Amino acid sequence: MTMRVVVDNGPGKGRRAPVAKRLRPATPASTLRAAVAADAPALHALIAAHLEEGRLLPRTLAELADHAHRFIVAVQGDTSVVHGDERIVGCAELAPLSGTMAEVRSLVVSSDARKSGLGYRMVDELGRRARREGFTSLSAFAHDPRFFVRLGFAIVPHTWVPEKIARDCHSCPLFRNCGQYAIVLDLERAHARNGTGARMAVNHHG
Repeated sequence: MTMRVVVDNGPGKGRRAPVAKRLRPATPASTLRAAVAADAPALHALIAAHLEEGRLLPRTLAELADHAHRFIVAVQGDTSVVHGDERIVGCAELAPLSGTMAEVRSLVVSSDARKSGLGYRMVDELGRRARREGFTSLSAFAHDPRFFVRLGFAIVPHTWVPEKIARDCHSCPLFRNCGQYAIVLDLERAHARNGTGARMAVNHHG
């Protein structure tokens, strides 16, 4: 199974880019909301558009419609009327693995909405939701763990997440040659430190 976060939250450290390259058009404000079944086609299109770039797991339209209530979406445009002129530019799913652990899945931000902190905001909101629903740990699996480490997640052995192995990994053809990192966040510790969902120590742009 392969999943990689498809977000970009700003340049890394090092030599500053020339001013001309650092200037970007203003990014329209984005709002987070809970997804509904009617969002399934937009979710499907967003995920499908970034499969090759991010090595996300493909999702079927039927599956997304059934699990839409697990997603949060980032939208731009008129949000005063449900499904008015809004456009979904990001999404993320909170998938339960057990009674105590949930997983961040299908985290993706549209290429034209990056560098605005949307990825961080969505994971943070999923952390809040997870705590409200009684989960104590939040996990993720990704080829590049740096995005999650900036949020306070810790890289752990895969065997520390037996719920994931039992539910998904055994049926994966790459089970014995997995290139992903297992990453876990203790939600109670994160909340005690910062009073937030998933954000323990992060300095992001936007």
